[in-house]
This record gives sequence, C-alpha cells and structure tokens, in this order.
Amino acid sequence: MHTGYIAMTYHIRLAARGCYRVYVNVVFIFSASLPIGTIPFTCNLSRLQPHHELIGSSQEAAMTFGTLDFHTALITGGGGGIGKAIAKYFVSQGKQVIIAGRTEKNLQETVQELSHKASYYILDTGNLQSLSDFIEKVTLEHPNLDCLVNNAGVQKPLDVSELSPQEFLQKADQEIAININGPMHLAVGLLPHLQRRKEGAIIMNVSSTLGYLPTSIINPVYNGSKAWVHFFSMNLRTQLQGTNVRVIEIAPPQVSTDLHRERKDPDDNKGPSAMPIDVFMNDVVAAWKEDRETIGAGPSKKIVERWYREFGEDYNTAASSWGPK
Repeated sequence: MHTGYIAMTYHIRLAARGCYRVYVNVVFIFSASLPIGTIPFTCNLSRLQPHHELIGSSQEAAMTFGTLDFHTALITGGGGGIGKAIAKYFVSQGKQVIIAGRTEKNLQETVQELSHKASYYILDTGNLQSLSDFIEKVTLEHPNLDCLVNNAGVQKPLDVSELSPQEFLQKADQEIAININGPMHLAVGLLPHLQRRKEGAIIMNVSSTLGYLPTSIINPVYNGSKAWVHFFSMNLRTQLQGTNVRVIEIAPPQVSTDLHRERKDPDDNKGPSAMPIDVFMNDVVAAWKEDRETIGAGPSKKIVERWYREFGEDYNTAASSWGPK
C-alpha cells in the first residue's frame, strides 16, 4: 500500500444520442507532505489501471454505441497483417466481416482461414476513381455496414540522396494516395450511409507510432502520412461529436507483419524488437472493450500518452469551442 494524493483532471464531451462521456485523467502522486486542500489517499497499485475512459452513469453507458457494438465491418488491407488479425477477431465475435485489398490471392486465403465467414472485394484504395463505385456497391450489397476500418497502407523506403526526383515523387505519390487519399475518400464517402445507421456506427483509422514520433528516417512520407491519419482522426471525431458516428484511432508500434516488404531486408521488422501480432491484438482488444478512442499497444502506449499529456489539453480547449457557426 502507498500513501499520497490524487491529482485529477477531466473533460466532458457530448457522445451519441445526447449523452455525455466523462474522461478522467488521474495521477497518483506519492508524497508524505500534502498540498493544502488535498485529501490523503491510500492506494493498492496493483489495482490501478491508467487511462480509463469513464461514462457518467449506467443509463448513459447503455445508450452510448460501444466500439464493438457494430454489426458489419469493412476492413481495408484485410488480406494480411493487422487487417487480417482484426478480421479474425471480429469473426470470432460473431460480426459480419468484409475484407478488401489489392491481391485476390491473399484475400481468398484469408477468407478460407476464416472458414468462409467473411466476404471480400478486390480494391486498390489508392485508385481514387474506383472508390465512389465501390462505396455504392458495398453499401448496396451490405446495407448493415456500420463499421469502417481504414487499415490499408504501404511503407516505402525513400531517400532523396539515393533516388532521382522522378522516382522519389512517383513512389511518394503512390504512398500518399494509399495512406491518405484512400482513407479520406472512404471515410467521407461512407459517412452518409453510416449516419443513417440509427443505432450508431464506427470509423476506425489505423495510424502509427511514427505519426507521433518520426524515428524511421528512411520513411519520410510514411511518417507524414500517419501523422495525417492521427490529426484527421482527431478533427473528424470533433466534427462528429454529438452524432451517431464514433471515430477510433489505432496507433501501432512496430508489429511483425509484411509492411517492410519493399526494404532491402523485408524481414527487418520481425526480430525481437517487433511486437508479435497476437500480443498487439491483445492490447487493442482490451482497449476496444474499454471504448477508448485513441489506442496504443505495447511501446506505442507511452508515446501516445506522452503526446496527449503534452498537447491534449490544448486540443481539448480548441475542440470545446468548435461548432457550427
């Protein structure tokens, strides 16, 4: 047991159906001398769970659309890696799952692994001209679609000192199309359909810890694209507050997948420093069950929390004053 005092800050944000969700940040400060006006508090550290999001009452909890309350999910990049792992979990929870990706062979193998409990579409999210027709087709064939997982992405090693301007820009443009333009077009294009889902709907964007701290110098465009996903998710969430659509961001650390397939050593993210995908999913699932809106896993938890500790209050101030004029 440890003695000290609690420092607590909170903000209240309008959630679905006019309910209010209360977010509480609690810091336990160990000290023998307490500031004036504080109350001593004794705490068993083994029972403290950081970064919880609390809902003000059981009635509000029942009325709020939870992260896993959706019926049907569309997962881009669902033929492998994180997208495939997410599809497996959703299927295990009895959800209807649609996976989309560029390589039909990978999609077919994934559907087979899922015992044909998922369907698939061939889709290049970087081909913007095709997305409008795809949105029309998928919503017509799956009217219960109420969850979009923007997971598809590519990571290209780009060094301005090694590539010609033409080659650098060609690869960078493709990376931007897939990592930025595709998720934006899908989220905004599907929004009218999702807003018609009276019970609620979810937009889930996969960013990266590199969008918070760009330490992979060989990936300047990837880092920037994931920073865009992070900030887009924040702003979209604020613009949609009070509606039936919730916006979730997942910020993975280095995870053992095929993301580095274009590097000289395509397996350099599969060593001991990489997070095994099953361990990654354990953290993500736990956060889903807690209805967190920004999700780190393993080492990315600290980076995400550090960013919000530094800038979260500033953003909340801006968000609290935002609204239709």
